Amino acid sequence: MRIPVNTASHSYDVVLGNGILSEALQSYNEMIDNADRLIVLTDEHVWNAHYLYFQKNFRKPFDVFIMPAGESCKSFENYINVQTFLLEKQCTRKSFIFAFGGGAVGDLAGFVAATFMRGIPFIQIPTTILAHDSAVGGKTAINHPQGKNMIGAFYQPQAVIYDTYLLATLNKKEIRSGMAEVIKHALISNKDWFNDLMQLSITDLNSQSLVEHLKMGIEVKATIVAEDETEQSVRKYLNFGHTYGHAIEAAAGYGGISHGEAVMIGTVYALLLSNRYGSISRDFIKQFLKFASDNGYPFDQVSKFTFEQLTPYLVKDKKVEYGILNFVLLKDIGEPFVQAIELSECKVIDQQFRDLIEEVCK
Repeated sequence: MRIPVNTASHSYDVVLGNGILSEALQSYNEMIDNADRLIVLTDEHVWNAHYLYFQKNFRKPFDVFIMPAGESCKSFENYINVQTFLLEKQCTRKSFIFAFGGGAVGDLAGFVAATFMRGIPFIQIPTTILAHDSAVGGKTAINHPQGKNMIGAFYQPQAVIYDTYLLATLNKKEIRSGMAEVIKHALISNKDWFNDLMQLSITDLNSQSLVEHLKMGIEVKATIVAEDETEQSVRKYLNFGHTYGHAIEAAAGYGGISHGEAVMIGTVYALLLSNRYGSISRDFIKQFLKFASDNGYPFDQVSKFTFEQLTPYLVKDKKVEYGILNFVLLKDIGEPFVQAIELSECKVIDQQFRDLIEEVCK
């Protein structure tokens, strides 16, 4: 199936299905055949797991650069290493990049594509559930020691080829991480869909059910990105759960906790704020926290950091304006909005969150 993504700068499709890599690549033959160099950027775990499948279905000569796995591939050092590799391979503005991996590979590869010779085309080939979110919409970035995704660009791919055959090797931690973004998409868009997800053991979905939930998540993101490509308004809603989540993720050291696990922690924090500013009930928050805890999300991570340790990362959030934090909250499920929150109030909610974790998860 094809899901269109129509942005102001560029329109393209997300091609979604099982075992579709060869057929999908062939549908872009004209574009690919015009390239003078084909470069595949991947990481060591993905390449070890899938290189035979990739080589079987990618029937053109290419050069591959294998990067460190996880968030470490989004470092300045690796970014420079990739740029050096492209120069050594005599790549030009006619060269073409393929991002073959999870969210970190896609973020790094997209930023490389956006900046090499001021921009060359690339295609996303995601290999994780998490990347159903990160591969769509053109956000590309690398990390800075003081904050996640601080250096980047909005740069749309030519296509996203999402072959769910590649998801079969994911472990439960990776499935949990990816499904956090699916749950986020449901929370900001559709109460019935969210209620369906709440009935599931999210690490035990069959492939057909998983594809359907991924399709719905991609459609939510595509709709929002079409309205606001560069995050001036409604695209901020996609950051639900990310402000506090990014702080936890950064404090733990990138890779210490998965992105999706951090987002789920941040989601409960955002729901507590939504109880103050919207109509989200405390009972609902308790039920949701129990659901998330039962599905293995590591809320014990919160107790490893004081609020004061999280504060430097909170105030570096990209939604901070004139020193005020802006959180995405919910009036109700499917009704997101942005609310300015003082740091002193963040501290109060942080303590409420810690107390709730003690009550529900112990």
